[in-house]
Formats: sequence, structure tokens, C-alpha cells
Amino acid sequence: MYSKKLMDHFTNPRNVGEIPDADGVGTEGNPVCGDVMKLFIKVKDGRIVDAKFKTFGCGAAIAVSSMITEMAKGKTIDEAMKITKEAVADALDGLPPQKMHCSNLGADALHKAIEDYKKRHGESS
Repeated sequence: MYSKKLMDHFTNPRNVGEIPDADGVGTEGNPVCGDVMKLFIKVKDGRIVDAKFKTFGCGAAIAVSSMITEMAKGKTIDEAMKITKEAVADALDGLPPQKMHCSNLGADALHKAIEDYKKRHGESS
């Protein structure tokens, strides 16, 4: 049902935790399943240098959270804004159809964190 890569990110999630002095924070939740993801980013010279997450949810939601932080690190703000839910699912070697909403959480939380960063720094979206 789940790919090896998804199971690896679920059982060994990367970047768990908070960034106390985060430059941007995005929270996304899915009322249908109850999953909630909070994503923190640290930005230096327009590039995401760190990303961490706290997620309450199923294994797929945790794996998506882990993967999205890995995908965002090292990217410019503009590059990270282009990360889609499909890209997250593909990076995990797919998600079961009933878990695709979890990939939306990751992309949406990242985009909200970037929007928060832009708002804090007087940039328009």
C-alpha cells in the first residue's frame, strides 16, 4: 500500500521540530481526516536554509511533512513556491488515492510559510 520511500519518511522523519526564530510559519489542516501540519522556514539571502515541521496526523501526513521540508531546503523562495502536491507525492514514490489529500497539506503549509515570510519582510506574494 505504501512505498518504501514513504515508509522511510514515516518511520525516520527528517526535520521534526520547531524553529523558534522562524522567518515564516505556515499551518494547514484537513477537517476531514483531522491532520494538522505546522511548517517553519528559515530564510537567508532569499533561500530556504532550514525547514522543520510539527504534524499531528497519519503516517502519510508525517511522511509528506518530512519530504516537503527536504524538498524546500536549499531552494529559493520562488522555487519553493512552485513545489506542488503532485511533486511531493511523486517524491515519495506515490501515495494511495485516499491519502492524496496529505500531499496537499505539505504543499499548502509550505506556501503559507512562504507567504508569512513575505508578509513579515514587506514583500508582495
